[in-house]
Amino acid sequence: MSGVAGNQDVDIDLGQLARAVWTRRLKVLAITLIGAGVAFAGAKMISPKYRAETRLLIEQRAPAFANTRPNDGNAGPLLDELNIASQVQLLQSADIIKQVINSEKLYELPEFDNAANGSALSDILVALQIKKNPLENPPEERVIDAFMERLQVYQVPGSRVIGITFTSKDPKVAARIPNAMANVYLATQSGAKLDTNSEATRWLEPEIDSLRRKVSEAEQKVAEYRAKHGLLPTNGGSNFPQQQLNDISAELTRVRGEKANAEARAQSVRNALASGEASDTLPDIMASQSMQRLKATESGLQSQISDLSTSLLNNHPRLKSLRAQLADIKTQIRQETQKILAGIESEAKVAGLRAAELERQSGTLQANSAQAGEDEVGLNALQREANAQRQLLETYLARYREAASRADSNSSPADARIVSSAIEPVDPYFPKVVPIVAVAAIATLITSAIVIMLAELFSGRALRPVVGSVEPAAAPIEEGRQAAAAPKARRDVKPSMLSAPVEEEPAEEASAEPHAALQEENEFSISSVADYLTSSRATLAVAISPTGDDGSAATVTLARTLTDAGRRVVLVDMTGSGYPTELMAEDLNAPGVTDLLCGAAAFGETIHGDRHSDAHLIPQGTSDIRQAMRGADRLSLLLDALSSAYDLVIVECGAADVAGVSRLTRSKDVEIILSMPEVIEEEFVFAMTEFEKAGYQRVVLMSGGEAIADDLRRHAA
Repeated sequence: MSGVAGNQDVDIDLGQLARAVWTRRLKVLAITLIGAGVAFAGAKMISPKYRAETRLLIEQRAPAFANTRPNDGNAGPLLDELNIASQVQLLQSADIIKQVINSEKLYELPEFDNAANGSALSDILVALQIKKNPLENPPEERVIDAFMERLQVYQVPGSRVIGITFTSKDPKVAARIPNAMANVYLATQSGAKLDTNSEATRWLEPEIDSLRRKVSEAEQKVAEYRAKHGLLPTNGGSNFPQQQLNDISAELTRVRGEKANAEARAQSVRNALASGEASDTLPDIMASQSMQRLKATESGLQSQISDLSTSLLNNHPRLKSLRAQLADIKTQIRQETQKILAGIESEAKVAGLRAAELERQSGTLQANSAQAGEDEVGLNALQREANAQRQLLETYLARYREAASRADSNSSPADARIVSSAIEPVDPYFPKVVPIVAVAAIATLITSAIVIMLAELFSGRALRPVVGSVEPAAAPIEEGRQAAAAPKARRDVKPSMLSAPVEEEPAEEASAEPHAALQEENEFSISSVADYLTSSRATLAVAISPTGDDGSAATVTLARTLTDAGRRVVLVDMTGSGYPTELMAEDLNAPGVTDLLCGAAAFGETIHGDRHSDAHLIPQGTSDIRQAMRGADRLSLLLDALSSAYDLVIVECGAADVAGVSRLTRSKDVEIILSMPEVIEEEFVFAMTEFEKAGYQRVVLMSGGEAIADDLRRHAA
C-alpha cells in the first residue's frame, strides 16, 4: 500500500474516504441520474395492474319471521377463529372459483387463458405429442391457475371480516371479480342452509311420527300400571294408601286426645266426690241441666229454712219438712253426679275403643303404603320415560315447524353479508413510478459511493499509520521523568509484602513449553493482556513482578489501559517498594493497605484516584508492614468487597512467591500475571514452574518495555 510501511499498523482514514466521494460527486450524480432514468423507463414499460377489494362480515343471520330467538353476536361456533379461517378457505375453493370463471367468462380474456393463444413452440410440442394440448382441458381448468395467482382472500386481524382482493390489468375486471365471488359465496351459503332445512324436515317427519307412538305407548303403560297397583292419584300428589294413612294418623291423634281428656275429667270428678268438695266447682257437673235444676232447688230450700229459723223453733213441723226435702235434693245431686261421672268414664272407654280400632287400621295401611311406595318406584320410572319422550317430541315439533317455514318460504339468508363492495380502481397499485425511481436513485447513489470507497481502500490512499506504531523520535523530557520511566536494575528488586524466603530450584526442572512462548513477543504485550482480561470477564488478577519495579510499572500501565477501555479498575499496591503508589498517587503518604490492616484507617479512606487516569488505587500506606501483615487473613475479605464494586481488581505483589499468593487468594480460580517487561528466561521459567506446581492454571506473561515508556511519556505530557 502506498505511503504505509509493510511492518506498520494502519487505520482507515474516514476523512480521505469522504473527500474521495466528494471529489467524484459529479460522476456519482451522473450515475445516479442514469439509474433513476433507467428505473423510470422500466416502470413505464411495465403493464399497470389494478387491485380492488370486497369485504364480507361473517355473522349469524335468520329470517325476520323466525320463531327462534336470535343468537348473541359474540357466541356460537360460527364466530370462532377456526370457523372464520374455514370460511376463508371456502372462498378459495375450486367450486366457487369455477362458478365465477364461468359466470364472468374469464376464459375469453387473453390475460387469463394464455393457452388459447398458444405460441408456435407450444404448437410444435403438441404436434409431436411431447406436450398435452391445453385446449383439451375445460376452459375453467385452464384459467384457474392464473385466477389463483391474482386472488387473495384473508381475514382482517382482530375481526370477523374477510377481505377478497383481486388483481388485473383491467380495472373493471379487478372490481367485478371480488363482487362476483362474494355473491357466489352468499348464494352458496344460502342454498346450503335451504338444503339443510329441507333435509331437516325430511328427517324430522318420520322421527316425529315415531315419537308420537312412543309417547302414546309410554302414557298407556303409566295408566295401566297405576290401575293395576291401585295407585290412584290424589289432590296432594301422593297415592291413595298414603293419603288414607295420613288421614287415619290424624284421626288417631285426635281420638287419643279425647280419651286422655275424658279420663282427666272423670278423675277430677272422682277426686271431688272422694274429698267431699262442692260439685258446683266442676265444669262437667255444672254443665248438666238436671244438676242445675237440683242446685237451684237446693238453694231455694236453704233460703226458706234460713227465713223460717228466725221465727220458728227447730222442731217445728215446717222446718222439719223443709230439712227433709233438702236432704232428698242432696241425695239426688249425689246420684246425678254419679251419672255424670259414669258418662265421662263411658266417653273415655269409647275413645279408647276408637283409638284401638284406628291403630289396627293404621298398621294395615302402613303395610299397604309400603307396598304402594315400592309400586310407585316403577310408576315414577314409567312417568319419567313418558315425560322424556314428550319433551323430545315437543322439541322436534318446534324444529320441524321452523325448518318447514324456512323451506316453504324459500328464504334463508347466508351467515354473512357484504360490508364493502369493490369499486373500479382509478390508479394502478403497480408499478408505483415515484417510489421505484426514488429507491433506484438512492440505491445507485449508495452503490457508487461504496465503489469509490473500496477503490480508495484497495489503493491504500485511505489508510494511515497508527500513531505510536513507529519508534518516535526522542522528545525532551525532564530528567526526573526519565528516571521514573527507566526500569530499575535487577539489584533494586525489593521483597513483596507477601514474600517468604524460598529456595530456588534448579532451572533444569522447568518444562520446555515456556521457552516456545517467548518467541512471540506481541502475544504478551500489555494491550494483549488487557484484551485477554476483558474477554475473560475476570474480577481478580494477581500481578507478580519477579524483576522488580519495572514489572510494577507495567502493571500500572495495564490498569490504565483497562480503564481507557471503559472498565472500572482498582490497583492494590502490595509491593515492598511502593513503586505503584509512587507512579499513581497524588500523595505518597496517603492511607493504604497497611493502615487498613492495622486499623489506622477506614476502608473508604484507603481508595484514591490515579492522578493520570480514571483508575483507582489503594496505596501501600504508612503503617508498619510487619504489624500490618499480622492481619493478612483479612486481605481476602478486602478483595471480595472490591470485586463486588469494580469490574477488575489488580493486586500488584511485586516479587512475591507462590506461598504468599496462596495466602492472599482463597481459590486457584484467579488470573496470575507475570509482569516482566524485559523477559529473563531463568526468572520466567522458574515462576511458571512454581505456579503450575501450586495448581494455578491461568498464568499469563506480560512483557514489552516500550508500552511502559509510552504510557509514562503520555501522562507526563
